[in-house]
Amino acid sequence: MLIFFTVQARFPGMPALGYLYISKVMKQLSLVITILFLFSCAAGKKKDSEASYAARDTSITTASRYTALTMDTTSLERFLSIEVGNPNDARRIRDFYGNRNYQFAWFDEQGLTEQGEAFWNLHQMLAQKIGDTSAFDRELQKNMAALLDDETPSLSRFDMRKTELRLTSEFFRYLQILFKTRIRPEDMQWYIPRRKIDPVSILDSFLAGNHPELKPLNKFYYRLLDKMTQYAGIAKKGGWSPIPSIKTALKPGSSDPIVALVKRRLEITGDLSGQDTGPVFTESLRAAVTRMQRSYGMNETGIIDDKLIRQLNVPVERRIETMDINLERTRWLPEEGPDLLVANIPEFRLHVFENDRPAFAMPVVVGKAAHKTVIFSDTLQYVVFSPYWNVPPSIVRNEMLPAMKRDKSYLHRNNLEITGNSNGLPVIRQLPGKDNSLGRVKFLFPNRFNIYFHDTPSKSLFEKENRAFSHGCVRLGDPIRLAAWLLRDDKTWTHAKILAAMDQKKEKWVKLDHPIPVFIVYFTAWVTKDGLLNFRDDIYAHDKRMAQHLFANR
Repeated sequence: MLIFFTVQARFPGMPALGYLYISKVMKQLSLVITILFLFSCAAGKKKDSEASYAARDTSITTASRYTALTMDTTSLERFLSIEVGNPNDARRIRDFYGNRNYQFAWFDEQGLTEQGEAFWNLHQMLAQKIGDTSAFDRELQKNMAALLDDETPSLSRFDMRKTELRLTSEFFRYLQILFKTRIRPEDMQWYIPRRKIDPVSILDSFLAGNHPELKPLNKFYYRLLDKMTQYAGIAKKGGWSPIPSIKTALKPGSSDPIVALVKRRLEITGDLSGQDTGPVFTESLRAAVTRMQRSYGMNETGIIDDKLIRQLNVPVERRIETMDINLERTRWLPEEGPDLLVANIPEFRLHVFENDRPAFAMPVVVGKAAHKTVIFSDTLQYVVFSPYWNVPPSIVRNEMLPAMKRDKSYLHRNNLEITGNSNGLPVIRQLPGKDNSLGRVKFLFPNRFNIYFHDTPSKSLFEKENRAFSHGCVRLGDPIRLAAWLLRDDKTWTHAKILAAMDQKKEKWVKLDHPIPVFIVYFTAWVTKDGLLNFRDDIYAHDKRMAQHLFANR
């Protein structure tokens, strides 16, 4: 039942809002209006993820309400018909107020609530970060300025009710901007499901004091956004000048005009502090050079070579573009779990997280450009020791059949055997052993792409900076450590037992008691916890494709 409360509400410095008197006739009329309204909502209900408020339990009652300020359905519907064009937004607002028996959310008898001020502060911060105030409600901006900035704010009862509804509508707009993506991930060959959100539940949670709900874009987003803002400031000042190429590497202790130019370049981005502009290659410059090599995924030699200079010469505008592309990708990430594996393709690295903290990392080999490793997520369920390698039909057709024609002993020499025939092709597998293409252990997270992690006999590849050599699967630099970590809760799996299982004639499957989420991602720019901005080469040209969509009008 819709309940009208007798209220006198005052704001400091504001005129009285007056009394609402309730009569039996009004109660009966209110009941009829409410029933008709609920019936119309139920009749028009769409089969989607947003249930109408009629289907939800009301959590705020006369006894549990914190303010006597309420609104009638007529005012609500008038606002929705005039101010809210999107049916989904209108349904959310009805849902929200119906669930709280039409009690105000952002105001009480004393004025704007603490949660109202908290939301508006977050709102203004987001508007400043995206630099586009046109995305928000301008009339609301004026009303909130009157409330928060003036010494003697004044809102009539009508204005307060309208501001209340505008704040709720703005909250949902805020979430839309916060979660909105500019490109469909699937169009960019990104098959990691996004986190699904319930805007009404997030608003309920926020009003209950759970502000972290409004920071769903993960720490990686905010770190990179801060760096992009810094680089935008550098661009406004003219960026940096290119450094001439060199043929001979410069080492600590040497003196060269190029050294002074490198110092100046690093000072612009804050990667070298101080005012040293001399030509001598100092120890502080060596430390800064090593750090920059780490940020570009280069071998950390601590010397200045032409390879490093080429990276330093990339224009600031292009760096900003790369960061913007990767900011968009961070919006596609789902919620993070406490334990997970993240393989970043352009970084050629697997990161292991335990209890939401980095545990360790290792180099990996990913698919070459012609056999791209797919971007997706799944759950690691099995460790397979001494595995067979079931050769994919494409490799049998394109590589093995020609080799078998050239060399009759090809199968025997490579520890291969034919186990059958399928679609006119022999079914071939490689037996367990030290030369097995999967090495001595593989890690399965069954998926439609037939991609998994595995060991490899080709250890020398991990010493290279660019490690795109596989047919799509991910080869691990330290598979023994990963196996030990995955089996750490089972004390029977000692280091000796793991080594023994990796040296058998038959493969051994071990199912994990606690499967681990796996994310194979593609980031060419990110910021580490210690504030280091990283860039990597766009090995699959995914950045190039995204730029064509994101910056088509530039």
